[in-house]
Amino acid sequence: MLRSDSVTTRTHDVKCEVAAEVLRYTGQLRLRVTGWSMLPAILPGDTLVLESAISDGVCEGDIVLFHRERRFFVHRVIGKARDKRELFTRGDAMPQADAAVGHHELLGRVSCIVRNGESIAPSRRRTWPQRALTAVLQRSKTAARVVVAAHNIHQSS
Repeated sequence: MLRSDSVTTRTHDVKCEVAAEVLRYTGQLRLRVTGWSMLPAILPGDTLVLESAISDGVCEGDIVLFHRERRFFVHRVIGKARDKRELFTRGDAMPQADAAVGHHELLGRVSCIVRNGESIAPSRRRTWPQRALTAVLQRSKTAARVVVAAHNIHQSS
């Protein structure tokens, strides 16, 4: 069992490194979302179109991709350090902000969300209903599960 976990971890690490290199080399990357941290803006199963970015070119409200602890994170920028070399981020459905994102961890910015074959431009500003739902999701994993289940039911019908 341990050997399988080790192989899975190495495979995941290699996939992340290859994806990061593709983004650095070509300037674009498409990734399929598996997590819930950006509900309701981004749903599991969505495909993100990413463009390479540097800290100076990112604004508050942008959704960015960064690489940390051998994992990718796609979270919203909630602020920038005075020197603009670090970003402060948080997943919309997460109760706490992330540790500061260094310029060396930033890989790109979400330029488009593809859901059910439809392209959606990510918004820097959330509507009042989105903010209200986000506040509930930040406090309840059960609410997040309900949102994902409702989305899955809607997709299968």
